[in-house]
Amino acid sequence: MTAIHLTAAALALAQTASAFAPPTLKCITPRTSSFIHHGSRPTTTTSTTKLHNAEQSIQEDDLTALSTNPTLNLLPAGYGFSASMERVLKDAAGGYYKAKMDESVIDVMEGITADVNADVALVFEGEELMGLFTDSDYIKIATERAATTTSETESASFLAAPVSSFFTPASSILCVDATDTASSAIAMMTSNNIRHVIYVDKCGSDHLYLPGSKVNGVVKMQDLMRVIQSDERLSLNELSKKFPGFADKPIEQMREELKSRANELAANPETAKKDLIRAVTLALFGGSVVLFASQSSWLSENANLAMVAIFVLGYIGIIFEEVFEFNKAAVALLMSTGMWVTYADFYGGSTGVASETVLDQLKEQLAEVSDICFFLLAASAIVEVVDAHQGFKVVTNLITTKSKKGLFWVIGFLTFFLSAILNNLTVTIVMVSLLRKLIPNDDDRRLFGAMVVVAANAGGVWTPIGDVTTTMLWINNNLSTIPTITELFLPSVVCLIASLFFLVNQVEEDTSLSESTLPPPSPLAARGQVVFWTGIACLLAVPIFNDLTGLPPYIAMLTGLGAIWTLTDIIHMGEEEEDLKVPAALSKLDTSGILFFLGILMSIGVLDRSGLLKDLAVFLNNNLPSQDIIATVIGIASALIDNVPLVAATMGMYDLTEFGTDDKLWQLIALCAGTGGSILVIGSASGVALMGLEKVDFLWYAKKVTAGATIGYFAGIATYLAQNAVLSGALLGGGVSP
Repeated sequence: MTAIHLTAAALALAQTASAFAPPTLKCITPRTSSFIHHGSRPTTTTSTTKLHNAEQSIQEDDLTALSTNPTLNLLPAGYGFSASMERVLKDAAGGYYKAKMDESVIDVMEGITADVNADVALVFEGEELMGLFTDSDYIKIATERAATTTSETESASFLAAPVSSFFTPASSILCVDATDTASSAIAMMTSNNIRHVIYVDKCGSDHLYLPGSKVNGVVKMQDLMRVIQSDERLSLNELSKKFPGFADKPIEQMREELKSRANELAANPETAKKDLIRAVTLALFGGSVVLFASQSSWLSENANLAMVAIFVLGYIGIIFEEVFEFNKAAVALLMSTGMWVTYADFYGGSTGVASETVLDQLKEQLAEVSDICFFLLAASAIVEVVDAHQGFKVVTNLITTKSKKGLFWVIGFLTFFLSAILNNLTVTIVMVSLLRKLIPNDDDRRLFGAMVVVAANAGGVWTPIGDVTTTMLWINNNLSTIPTITELFLPSVVCLIASLFFLVNQVEEDTSLSESTLPPPSPLAARGQVVFWTGIACLLAVPIFNDLTGLPPYIAMLTGLGAIWTLTDIIHMGEEEEDLKVPAALSKLDTSGILFFLGILMSIGVLDRSGLLKDLAVFLNNNLPSQDIIATVIGIASALIDNVPLVAATMGMYDLTEFGTDDKLWQLIALCAGTGGSILVIGSASGVALMGLEKVDFLWYAKKVTAGATIGYFAGIATYLAQNAVLSGALLGGGVSP
């Protein structure tokens, strides 16, 4: 049985094996750059890359499964898919023909064919690598020559041309270094449709050749597979010794190995902890089903307690989503349905069947929640369409500074104002993606990303469409447009500046920005500009539409979505490209996030309808001396608890008849809940997004950012209270603060 057969067996079981062990080996994520090189000239079309990636997806998944799954690895460290580049180059020739810039194409091809260890040429000027020339480049030359030449003289001119006219430039060459493995090199070659990478002493960002790096050789796909397949003969020998009864059946050997590893993992403390969590969860779920199905009298007598218990357990599941590995949207939906069933069938002496009153309340609550969900759905789709047309180049073209502290302030204020017209979660994702191109250092990028979270949360407070919580208050008529903008802008700016003044002291100036991979500013195409400004106009017109028509804001946002949908259909009429149209944007939306909001708001609605939130409001009023302190406490709580349910709960605790539209209480709650979520990384959707995008952990954020965010939080509150006192005349002796 050959090593290739063993590889096939491993591929067949890779999907099964992945359930037993976490990834441990390094594997390069498929590149998303907009060019393909090594054998073809760079091109700026993204569709070619997307098509190739789609065609290669199955192979890449198989490679990733093999390269990251230790259950399939019976080899010593540094063998098989984990073989180092140094070992690959040692076992292979790694040769290349060294060409000069002015050397002719025909001479370079002769040099390649004359060297049995070379099938590519590296072109140098002195000792500096300038480019790479392969047989694919020569085929391209021959194709052009056949299509354009009419005489032998013209034909010869192609072959006599300097190789520098046809090679792939050094800036577009992919490389590997001593930290890479065979698996990462294969993934890189596969995702970029190339057959060669150069082995250097140090790679640049995104595995591009770094000028001045020492070239140690060229790694070919054939060399990699030869080393891997040779190594895997050892795997076959090891399996044959371990399971002699299946010597001629590699699939059965692998199954036996997986069983053995599964038993080992079951004894692992981490696995045991997860098993305990699963067991307790299943027991709670099963017990709840039995309790509801049996129509227990305990539920009828303690319906309030049951609803609170369901809410607390559900919220624990949401907060510790990463620990339990339960999707928070699923937990929120189960929580809401469990609470509504308890309320409908067991609360207030119910006979076990929902009454007409409860059904009417359910319809009313769903109508209120749907306003927010449809609003978010339409707004997110508009932003996706703008991004697909590269509309945000209007923003990135403004960034030209090479000072890290200067860039810190520029990104902060850009984020602040962008999040006022877009939602802060979307802006965080866009800006963190931008930082990956601007900031090469990981520690610097995490700090800049944390600053983006603070700026996005502060910027989202002062407009009705900038933050989900402000949007909720606005849709519910707790806030109106003009007072929100005019009275919350200054406190939000002060919150931002105070936080940035603290955080910028951690930024150390150096020359690292010179390694940025952001392309130089370039004008946005006419189509992109039309879509960008139309999208911005649709978002900005929402409050105007609401004031003019009196219709709910989600109607305005759906109108804007319909307008930009029609516009893009007209722009791309007759084109086969679908990625730039609204249906493609809708497919990319975070549907689970919208369902999470649905579950949370429906759960809060139950607590409101049952009167439990009113009881909490009475408790807070009786035990806290002022509404200002209540709002401040709610903001601090939002650092630990998602601000969406907190604000939803507050809206249920206090009545609009007592605290009218634009009351100081609602404005303070909007300010505190929005900016308080920055104090801890788990306190806002922006922070959670940063955790996922840049692997920022809780303790790092608490150590580096919490103090600055807290300073900004209290500075914003102080500014609002002082401003409110001045506007009401309290500081001038002309009135009493409301």
